[in-house]
This record gives sequence, C-alpha cells and structure tokens, in this order.
Amino acid sequence: MPAHILEQNREQGTMNPVTMKDKKTFKLDGKAIEFEDGDTIMDAALRAGEYIPHLCHNPEFTPHGSCRVCIVNVDCKQVSACTQPAIENSEVDNSSDEIMANRRALLQMLFVEGNHICPGCEKSGACQLQAVAYYCNMLSSHFTHFFPQRSVDASHPDTAIDFNRCILCELCVRASRDVDHKNIFAIDGRGINSHLVINSSSGKLGDSAFTASDKAAHVCPVGAILPKHKGYEKPIGERLYDKQPVSIVGDVAAYEQDEDC
Repeated sequence: MPAHILEQNREQGTMNPVTMKDKKTFKLDGKAIEFEDGDTIMDAALRAGEYIPHLCHNPEFTPHGSCRVCIVNVDCKQVSACTQPAIENSEVDNSSDEIMANRRALLQMLFVEGNHICPGCEKSGACQLQAVAYYCNMLSSHFTHFFPQRSVDASHPDTAIDFNRCILCELCVRASRDVDHKNIFAIDGRGINSHLVINSSSGKLGDSAFTASDKAAHVCPVGAILPKHKGYEKPIGERLYDKQPVSIVGDVAAYEQDEDC
C-alpha cells in the first residue's frame, strides 16, 4: 500500500490493524498459531486445524473446563486450553510425554468412575471418550473400577438416558439451558456424588419437556443420551471413528444432528 494512502488511513482511523503490525501468535508445539483478541488457546488451535484432545468443549457453548482433558503446558504452567486466553509469544506444550501421561490418567479416572463397557456399548466406534482414549494411547484403565449402581431412564418415547456412561461434561446442561431454553438437565451433588438430574416432577425424562429434536439430544460425547428404535443400525467398522482418529474427524456432536454416526 502506498505511503500516502497508509497515512490517510491512519488519519481517518480506517487503517486495518493487521496491516499496521504482524498478527498476534503463540507457539503450539513449536508451530506459530495466529489468534485474535478474546481467543482461547483452543479457539485458535482449532481454527488453525491443530487438534487438542477434549471432551466437554463445544465451540457453540461457553467453555468451563470440566473434563480437564485439554490440559496444556503454557510457559511451565498447566491450564485447560478451552478456558485459557491465548497469550502473545507464549509457548504451549500440547504433546509432551508429561502432558499425554496426565491426559491418560484423567481418562482412566473417567473410565473407572462410571460403567464404560465399550465392547457392549452401542456407541462404540462413535464415542468421543473412547476415541480420545485411543488418541492418547490409553490401553488400560489402571485404577480399580468403582462399578457404581446407576439406573437407565427409558421413560421417554424417543430417547433413553444411561447414567452409567455420563461423564458430567455438562454439554446437555448447557445445550438445554442456552439453546433449547428448557433447563431439562442439571448436575446435583458434590465430588464423587455428583450426578446428572432431570428437571421434572418425577425426575424422569419422560415427564419433562424434552424432545428428540432438542439440541441437548445431540451433544453428548458418550453413550449416555441415546435415540430409541435404532440401536446398532450402523455396523462396527463403519462408525464415525472406525476409519480415522478423532484428531481428523473431530467432535461427535458435529455429526450427531445427522443421526448417522
């Protein structure tokens, strides 16, 4: 751009900031990632096509870092990538042995805290928890299984909830509250006693205002919220993560609306 035009734009306040100076960047495993003001590390990384493992993050909702699987090391401090604002010139470690080991430990705790029996689960092959575990090379649960006594709610005509598989990501909570404006779901209890509850007089999904077309019906990353009347329709080997890893395919919620994963 000619010098006199640059000067004119400065005087008129119409100068594009990007032409005035280089874009802001941080380093993700040594690769420069551009970001905009207000971006989190996760925002910028996903926009650049760089994968950071995660379960509770969905770009449609405000992040809250509940699963912690997206932990990264920023200048020697471990933070959740979905909530940490991007910082110019920072060094972000997304794949060191230490970070991956911590992610495996978090995943192992999720597996033993609930009842995740992958070979018998109809979500196997299209489950984000399973896919992220594979990506992080989690080959065993390591810890002693809790085998909690949890119920299955089949009271709704179109949708069933298997509380055994809930990982408390709160995606259904956020979707029902922020998109459907129904507040069907909530988390009750504290610590190991935390659990998903249904906002209805009986506590059953069938007595709530939930419908199968709700956004909340299509955001679960595991097999906790499932449509009825179509179980095991897609054979093993042809499911969402059977042919390509989650780092390439992306989140299961991006495909759930098609009900074809």
